[in-house]
Amino acid sequence: MNALSPADAERLRQAFQRCRDMEGTLSEQLEAYAAAGREIFPAYSEAVDRLAERLRENGGGENAPRPGEAMPPFMLPDETGRLVGLPSLLADGPVAVMFFRGHWCPYCRLNVRAVIEAMDRIKAVGGQVVAIMPETQAFAGKFKTDSGASFPVLTDLDNGYALSLNLAIWLGAEIRKLLSYQDMASFHGNDGWVLPIPATFVVGRDGIVKARFVDPDFRKRMAIDDLIAALKMVP
Repeated sequence: MNALSPADAERLRQAFQRCRDMEGTLSEQLEAYAAAGREIFPAYSEAVDRLAERLRENGGGENAPRPGEAMPPFMLPDETGRLVGLPSLLADGPVAVMFFRGHWCPYCRLNVRAVIEAMDRIKAVGGQVVAIMPETQAFAGKFKTDSGASFPVLTDLDNGYALSLNLAIWLGAEIRKLLSYQDMASFHGNDGWVLPIPATFVVGRDGIVKARFVDPDFRKRMAIDDLIAALKMVP
């Protein structure tokens, strides 16, 4: 199994910067980075293909809350340790509840950057954003600081909330070996190698899911225009 060499790690870093700075939609940026990954680190891309296919065959994420269903409430700490609950957020308007894999994930970084760039549009339709990730508060704080996010970034330690939504998945031995250069045990405070399927739920003030995006392939995310359209439709 091919490990990521330092030279290829640098090539991926440069590819990320190019994709981050390119003109285009979030989907176009994600696709461009995925294409670069297939060229630079094909073993990982092929392993992700197999994981995504296996998850689809097993209905990965299908049982997460659907439009018309209640969004289970959460009470999770932000990077400062302050507890943030869904009901208190909904008191101020509809919320996009977004699950991210971690501060180390380039697809999450592209995703959050696009959301931040659209915050004026999101606020204009009365929407809010909250990010949830399985990393300790220190790394959740790093994600927030590095991205410049103005919205809460919450720690779902041990993926407890993601598990309750049927979003948590074990990466498996193949991907674990390919990602061994990432110190997941430090990021998560455990050695479980469990991550959430990245997902977005647009929740109305009544606590009901109005729209969702759940895809077992973490390289795909909800389009920004779709997110804003969903928030706009929420009374």
